[in-house]
Amino acid sequence: MRVVVTGAFGFVGRRLADALLRTRTFGGTPIRRLVLADRIVQPDSPAAADPLVDVVHGDVIDRLGEVFAEPVDVLFHLAAAVSAQCEADVDLGMRANVDTTRALLDAARAQSATGGPRARVVFSSSLAVYGSHPALPLPPLVSESTLPMPQSSYGTQKLICEHLIADYTRHGFLDGRVARLMTVAVRPGQPNAAASGFLSGIIREPLAQRPVTCPVRPDLQVALASPRRTVKGLIRIAEVERGAGPGQLHGPMPVNLPALTVSVAQMLATLRQVAGDAVADLVTIGPDPAVEAIVGSWPSVFDNRRAAALGLEPDPDFMSVVRDYLTDRRTGGVSR
Repeated sequence: MRVVVTGAFGFVGRRLADALLRTRTFGGTPIRRLVLADRIVQPDSPAAADPLVDVVHGDVIDRLGEVFAEPVDVLFHLAAAVSAQCEADVDLGMRANVDTTRALLDAARAQSATGGPRARVVFSSSLAVYGSHPALPLPPLVSESTLPMPQSSYGTQKLICEHLIADYTRHGFLDGRVARLMTVAVRPGQPNAAASGFLSGIIREPLAQRPVTCPVRPDLQVALASPRRTVKGLIRIAEVERGAGPGQLHGPMPVNLPALTVSVAQMLATLRQVAGDAVADLVTIGPDPAVEAIVGSWPSVFDNRRAAALGLEPDPDFMSVVRDYLTDRRTGGVSR
């Protein structure tokens, strides 16, 4: 069993790699090699030093020969340009998201066509494939059957990739699975270029005694998932067998990972409850119409039944998300 993770040294990728290394199996089968591919590599990370791991350094689209140097059984494709980057530079987003994904799919197709295994490809999509327009507003409760209508370049690029994966799967070139991620919070480290990055920043930065600006109105509702629930969801969607029975993956439809719906005001109230007034007062409200236009177009209330049928549940409340973050920050732990 040879497993590949692209974007493996990003936030979610690191935690996914760590989870796979803890069990050293996929679906009960021992992992023979775990390939961690990323344009930015942390050579001193524990994962990179693990004897089970091979590291591929560089843009994935330029390193396909190394990724597919041996047969790939499972491919987690997490590498992507993020939302605000794609909005500012459409060409960058098309290359990083659409062109790279198609190249990976074509490499998997070629592997199967030449007698190799039919790769199981797990694609991390996004709730950004949805969007509300005055002519066709979102329903109050969003499910996988809701028409995706992205209102950002990032969401459009993710949706293009979803359709490519569905078509390649229909033709039998590969076994594609699409997990639509909610906004993952709370993320440690430095702020990134994602439009949703402030949803981690308004918790992370004050807890580190740094002031931060919240660029949206406090009553805005958002759909979140903790790193732990996100990694669990990716692995479950990857490992589950296809079929019509209970606990199996039915049909080609993507799976929306379970969402916790919370308002920004509730997030800030939780911060105040956990850390006190002095910390919570480090957050100021400073509206940024560009950020609110992107994040505000995403749905916040999801029908989680499809995920629940696979044994996946949302975080119980935002307090549990913050406590997980504090525990991981204190212990250096990762998702479990």
